[in-house]
Amino acid sequence: MSQNIIFFSTKSGLELSKSIAFHYGKYLGKVKFLKFSDGEYIPRFEQSVRGSKVFLIGSTFSPVDNLMELLLMCDAAKRASAYSITLVIPYFGWARQDHKDKPRTPIAAKLIANLITASGASRVMTMDLHTDQIQGFFDIPVDHLYGSRIFINYIKKLNIDQLTIASPDMGGAKRARSYAGYLGTDVVICYKERKNANKIEFMNLIGNVDEKNIILIDDMVDTAGTLTEAANLIKKLGAKSVRAIATHPVLSGNSYEKIYNSSIKELLVTDSIPIKLKSDNNKIKVLSCAPLFAEVMKSMKNDESISSKFLI
Repeated sequence: MSQNIIFFSTKSGLELSKSIAFHYGKYLGKVKFLKFSDGEYIPRFEQSVRGSKVFLIGSTFSPVDNLMELLLMCDAAKRASAYSITLVIPYFGWARQDHKDKPRTPIAAKLIANLITASGASRVMTMDLHTDQIQGFFDIPVDHLYGSRIFINYIKKLNIDQLTIASPDMGGAKRARSYAGYLGTDVVICYKERKNANKIEFMNLIGNVDEKNIILIDDMVDTAGTLTEAANLIKKLGAKSVRAIATHPVLSGNSYEKIYNSSIKELLVTDSIPIKLKSDNNKIKVLSCAPLFAEVMKSMKNDESISSKFLI
């Protein structure tokens, strides 16, 4: 006997969750958040989940309430006897803290993985983790999807000549090589040094960009410092044009202004994090990740292999 499938969403992820449910062919289940005067809240499902396959959808971007909503909903589903609970986390926050780079610092990504497991999740589905090693922090299955499935088709439609893929830092070299291998292009890499978070001290380029059309590839854009400095450097070194791809649009601080005033011709992002496009900044284009998640969720529901869903 097949289990009933029910989707629920955190408050902050409602628009994306509706879109995923639509592409899957479902409606979102009803959940009510009861709030105390001090800010504490209780999520309560307005329908039975007993014996059902439950998908809880929500990205864990700032503030931390987004993470807590997901954890509390997962605990509620577990205590309500759900058959299985899959946390669909398009953007996995805290992922930049995946190792100790200084003494007396936490490994937040591992802590979050432990919290998710303790909350009762059966598995996790996410996209473009900051580093692949985070999958190993979990003791439950992790389906790690790639934004390349969304972006590659768009790039092909542009039909760009003299195309070269670039990584804005050494950490993204593997991701850039994957794109380049699929598209049959060269790769250039920006080398940067920083002493403090979000502050670059030095940047240089490895490779030739003269008379090339460049696409910078990254997993996220936060303050846009690295991305815009890399774009400006590449343009200065003779590139014809510079586009950028960043799966997760964190876009904090004055990132919009940096992008608008940079050499970036177009920035492609997904809707893994809700953003408000500014009318005076037409450089940012949002491609939806909802069809990709819905497609993989259908395969999971039917116990089918999802390896074919991974492009790179």
